[in-house]
Amino acid sequence: MEAESRKLLLALAVSLCCFVAASRAQSYIGVNYGEVADNLPAPEETAKLLKSTTISKVRLYGVDPGIMRALAGTGISLVVGVANGDIPSLAADPAAASRWLAANVLPFVPASTISVVAVGNEVLESGDASLAAALLPAMQNLRAAAAAAGDGAAGIKFSTVNTMAVLAQSDPPSTGAFHPDISPQLTQILGFLSKTTAPFMINPYPYFAYQSDPRPETLAFCLFQPNAGRVDAGSKIKYTNMFDAQVDAVKSALGRAGYGDVEIVVAETGWPTRGDAGEPGATADNARAYVSNLVSHLRSGAGTPLMPGKPVDTYLFALYDEDLKPGPTSERSFGLYHTDLTMAYDAGLTSSSGGAASPSNGGASQQQPRGGGGGWCVASAGATEADLQADLDYACAQVGVDCGAIQAGGACFEPNTVRAHAAYAMNQLYQAAGRHPWNCDFRSSATLTSDNPSYGSCVYTGGQ
Repeated sequence: MEAESRKLLLALAVSLCCFVAASRAQSYIGVNYGEVADNLPAPEETAKLLKSTTISKVRLYGVDPGIMRALAGTGISLVVGVANGDIPSLAADPAAASRWLAANVLPFVPASTISVVAVGNEVLESGDASLAAALLPAMQNLRAAAAAAGDGAAGIKFSTVNTMAVLAQSDPPSTGAFHPDISPQLTQILGFLSKTTAPFMINPYPYFAYQSDPRPETLAFCLFQPNAGRVDAGSKIKYTNMFDAQVDAVKSALGRAGYGDVEIVVAETGWPTRGDAGEPGATADNARAYVSNLVSHLRSGAGTPLMPGKPVDTYLFALYDEDLKPGPTSERSFGLYHTDLTMAYDAGLTSSSGGAASPSNGGASQQQPRGGGGGWCVASAGATEADLQADLDYACAQVGVDCGAIQAGGACFEPNTVRAHAAYAMNQLYQAAGRHPWNCDFRSSATLTSDNPSYGSCVYTGGQ
């Protein structure tokens, strides 16, 4: 009996360890590690930072031996990149592909987990027809070299990263279609991805969609904030955020091309904390809202309307600001963290086990700590009935929010007022989204409280 008890305790301990590991790292959240900077932390410091988060994937734009070795054995998987300039030689000579793999992949596996090799970056949108024509042969030669190399590399997928410019049509999502100018090359690449079960990698940026249409309602739609939603006339689906709309446009395009089975991976998405005068919306508050709400959306497991029930693997852009990038200020201001390892803002990525970097003293980092305002979220005194009705409709439409208690006959139906019903729905969303202060904003129509708003048989979820 004692031996059996020990076996049971051991099994329970192993299960608990697995549960803890799963709660720390989330397989669908990754980050881009850009290196166009002269002030990056040492690889070991970056590895320590990443281990303090729920980030489980890192995308490199090339191959960095230092960061690859630092992440070895951590369970954090890597996407490594082939430079555009290397594609012609890799396409022309299988031996060159074998040499590239031997120099840039084989020394690091299996200690480092390499999930995907991204062959080129935004090649199909580059306007270089010869480079685009060489893309598929390069991918094929690299995959053949990996298969020949054996166990350490045989399971690596080979793909390429695209911008939303590969779509000729994306709005509404049901009309998504690839640009005819790149259709010959893209169709062959999609065939390769389908055959090898490799992902189609795409960079949707709601930030740029807002820049092209800088209205308040567009900003709310892009930031996952309360909004009226947009109905796709073709599918009759009501979209409540731009991220889902953009990803589903890609899904529609894949289906229209005959490759609806190909998995979509979001290789980049993010929001800048700063911008120039001509860059509307580039603020720390908006960056925090977009990324934290996106993370909450991924964690909900809702997926998108065309891909329900499964979060899309998403690589946030970017781990650090890159001070040497050319172009407008926004290009140098996408970092989740400063290079001194402090947060640019709290995106809700810190592991529950602690050890995370602290917020800095500037920008959105001055937000309250999580849960720092009270245990419940309720309607603010100054909110208008119109705003509260919009917030009520939005909250009750979100996955994980149960508004049954404020329906007729429900425990919280009385008093039957917009304010009372909105307060209940706001709190439900706040609790479901992770109890971050920013989840109780609702365009300033809600506030946190430590006073339990429950009454009679109407119970508000939450507490200190």
